[in-house]
Amino acid sequence: MRDAVTDELALPFDRISLEMVFRGLYHFSVAYDKGNADDPIKYFAAKENQDLGVVKALRKPISKLDLSPFPAPS
Repeated sequence: MRDAVTDELALPFDRISLEMVFRGLYHFSVAYDKGNADDPIKYFAAKENQDLGVVKALRKPISKLDLSPFPAPS
């Protein structure tokens, strides 16, 4: 399922959280029971469902620690 969500959103594979996809299946099942959704892939890719956290947030790269006695200001 993670592969299909990756293809639908056109993002790299490691940007999709497998755990959040499985957690989101509960939300999909509730929407399915109400008649609001019929395809889990399209449900996870929809703009209104981005709050489920399926797409991982981009993090800042870790900066190198400067251990010199007089570090340069950054």
